[in-house]
Amino acid sequence: MRELRSIFLGIFLVLGAFRLTISHEDQPLSKIAIHKAVFALDDNAYIKASPSILGMKGQNSDWLTVEYNSPNPSVGDWIGVFSPSNFSSSTCPAENPRVYPPLLCSAPIKFQYANYSSPQYKSTGKGSLKLQLINQRSDFSFVLFTNGLLNPKVVAVSNKVTFTNPNAPVYPRLAQGKVWNEMTVTWTSGYGINEAEPFVEWGPKGGDRTYSPAGTLTFGRGSMCGAPARTVGWRDPGYIHTGFLRELWPNAMYTYKLGHRLFNGTYIWSSEYQFKASPYPGQDSLQQVIIFGDMGKDEADGSNEYNNFQRGSLNTTRQLIQDLKNIDIVFHIGDICYANGYISQWDQFTAQIEPIASTVPYMIASGNHERDWPGTGSFYGNMDSGGECGVLVENMFYVPTENRAKFWYSTDYGMFRFCIADTEQDWREGTEQYRFIEHCLESVDRQKQPWLIFLAHRVLGYSSDLSYAVEGSFAEPMGRESLQKLWQKYKVDIAVFGHVHNYERICPIHQNICTNKEKHYYKGSLNGTIHIAAGGAGASLSPFTTLQTTWSLYRDYDHGFVKLTAFDHSNLLFEYKKSRDGKVYDSFRISRDYRDILACSVDSCPSMTLAS
Repeated sequence: MRELRSIFLGIFLVLGAFRLTISHEDQPLSKIAIHKAVFALDDNAYIKASPSILGMKGQNSDWLTVEYNSPNPSVGDWIGVFSPSNFSSSTCPAENPRVYPPLLCSAPIKFQYANYSSPQYKSTGKGSLKLQLINQRSDFSFVLFTNGLLNPKVVAVSNKVTFTNPNAPVYPRLAQGKVWNEMTVTWTSGYGINEAEPFVEWGPKGGDRTYSPAGTLTFGRGSMCGAPARTVGWRDPGYIHTGFLRELWPNAMYTYKLGHRLFNGTYIWSSEYQFKASPYPGQDSLQQVIIFGDMGKDEADGSNEYNNFQRGSLNTTRQLIQDLKNIDIVFHIGDICYANGYISQWDQFTAQIEPIASTVPYMIASGNHERDWPGTGSFYGNMDSGGECGVLVENMFYVPTENRAKFWYSTDYGMFRFCIADTEQDWREGTEQYRFIEHCLESVDRQKQPWLIFLAHRVLGYSSDLSYAVEGSFAEPMGRESLQKLWQKYKVDIAVFGHVHNYERICPIHQNICTNKEKHYYKGSLNGTIHIAAGGAGASLSPFTTLQTTWSLYRDYDHGFVKLTAFDHSNLLFEYKKSRDGKVYDSFRISRDYRDILACSVDSCPSMTLAS
């Protein structure tokens, strides 16, 4: 009987973990069966949006009011926002099975229930919404639906709304280049290379300006690997441009503007932005780094909300914006925006982070919701990317890889060396990525760059998350087995992972054994690597196991992010901050000298000879 009870308990835990995983992965737009929509237009119903022209002051986001009336209101009525405004079609892609007649082939870019801000809607039939739109290279229309999300019926269609210049250059994203004194800026526009020449006007703050040309990329529906990205989630991504700003002076302030020279001689400009150039590798100065994973995006107007999907995302974004003067570089280690095949969401994410990414380098890693798709070479054969199979993340953001399809890279920032792995491709010993990881770790000069940080999306080290505990591995299977000897041999200080939507700090550890009994102030050699789970930046939270592991020092079931502050070559401060208030809830310090890095520890001693 006891054995039977244990079996049932195991099944319950597995099903519970599976249920939690599914709730994290549901894109709100996937709840809408738009392919089943039929037209049931009612002459007595209406929906209208005002103003019809947005961005009159040059802004790329704006608010409007949507008013609507239905003679037969119900609690299942909802408003869908469509862009382009002409959302109906006579045919749909053959890949996607359709209910005849297939008139709606594109999901809305956002939605909200008709009674959201009008609680009397069901009795009066009248309601209104305040919605925020961003410039996304096309016009918009608003549709009043009835009959819920699963069998929607079109009751009324609004007037069209547009921004003053839908094609304008928008949402710049800075990233470090392949050398320390190069900064890249990537942005999106509606101008192809047959219409205009993209460039960046930039220079030292208050100094002379120069011009750097930008390359242009785009992709089509055929680049997507499956539905919904190839079908109802598809939306034209526009054009993605990247300019390279080279030979920067360390720590100097620069200003820049994005430009397009139309072939009729007209110039289109963005707003002006500024950034601080990166320090020289090894430079002794105050350096402040933000790291988190799994932030996603959220809507300031409350739309697209389902099952508390990513409510922490806006809080994290706001905290970073408020403290931007104390941030030098940001690492977002996978599960970027959870578009999951709904392409419109990438624009909305880049708009959300624009105040951050336009000012400091915004470096990313690839996660399961960007890359994974069966039969495409991803290490995991699931469908988490919604058919994107890495194409969106590889185009929307620049990273200093040799090949963006192989999303692993290293980057230096002053006294830091960061080695960023791609957990969605094979990292095991003998693979190309394993060789990269070892080269990244072994090639750093620890006298100049003492702080060696390993970053990846899935937890390759240690985690008390319930999903990993149920598996019995407390991390990705094979992760530690493949990589812990590298972390130990090359004396990695901190390894930070996302994927699990919580925060946890692990002791300095090697082979499941804590190598240092200190918890808050480490002096001298760590003798192991401190592991951090920092995947709680925005997506719905995931619980911990009730098992008490010997290596777990601090757990927090809340949204937050981590900050590393290097004061000099000998002193580093680690802080975990909650997104809701920006206050520090966990911290530790490392204080050591170069000789402590050189010191012999378990599995990191050089070979001895008789001459020794």
